[in-house]
Amino acid sequence: MITAYGDSMSGNCYKLQLVLNMLDVDHLWQEMSITNGETQTPEFLAKNPQGKIPLIELDDGRVLSESNAIMGYLAEGSDLIPTDTFSKAKMYQWMFFEQYSHEPYIAVARFIQLYLGLPEDRLAEYHSLHVKGHKALAAMEAELAWQPFLCGSQFTLADIALFAYTHVAHQGGFDLAHYPQINQWLIRIKQQAGFLLMES
Repeated sequence: MITAYGDSMSGNCYKLQLVLNMLDVDHLWQEMSITNGETQTPEFLAKNPQGKIPLIELDDGRVLSESNAIMGYLAEGSDLIPTDTFSKAKMYQWMFFEQYSHEPYIAVARFIQLYLGLPEDRLAEYHSLHVKGHKALAAMEAELAWQPFLCGSQFTLADIALFAYTHVAHQGGFDLAHYPQINQWLIRIKQQAGFLLMES
């Protein structure tokens, strides 16, 4: 059985929960708290020297980190990964976009607002994050204006990856009312079989 280590309030960990639930993967979820230092214990650092979650551990002791890599492993051979070569490449394009052009801005703004309570010394950073965060949302809005999901008509890992922090973007001060296509996309994702609400 796969053991998954994660924090249910983390978008990167929530991605795994969605894939595990949607694909009905037999697993054990090990809840961990970054703020309580649980990822920095000698036991966990022996599994992942970076002290980061999410992480999965296989029966044979092998471990895998980085949320999008884990999702790819879990979903191999499933309908969450396109079989068409170009569509699969588009899926990875959006997953790289999520990690480099979306998550660093929207997730960090959420952390500053939700977890830190907008401290004075991080307000300038917080507002600067909004510029690039809205740029990422605008790119998604444009893509979703002509197709139901990010890779066309098929719901893929790219949608899960970008759903994780987009659906809670308001917790980082982003008003999604300005993005009607994204809002319709969020509804479509919530209608997928095995959808699981994020813990709050």
